[in-house]
Amino acid sequence: MSRQSYTITEAKAWIRHKSGTGEIIKIIPDLENNTGGITYLLYTAYEKQPEYRGRILFDAQGYWIYDGDDLAVIEQEQVARFIIHHIETI
Repeated sequence: MSRQSYTITEAKAWIRHKSGTGEIIKIIPDLENNTGGITYLLYTAYEKQPEYRGRILFDAQGYWIYDGDDLAVIEQEQVARFIIHHIETI
């Protein structure tokens, strides 16, 4: 893995939509995934039935790709930046 650090625990991130509205996304590490990198599942937060918003995958070099249909590119970038910079010690 690259020298960057990534969150390894569940977290919530606020993202701003292109329309100016905002939303809180729940980010859950997919520890079962075997892609050779790190995968995070994205859901709406604070709902009884959370809505799946896609997933974001980081490869061994630190590059990421969004797999889903719900988030615009600017929103994907916000989630990726949050994951890269949100580090929790456990």
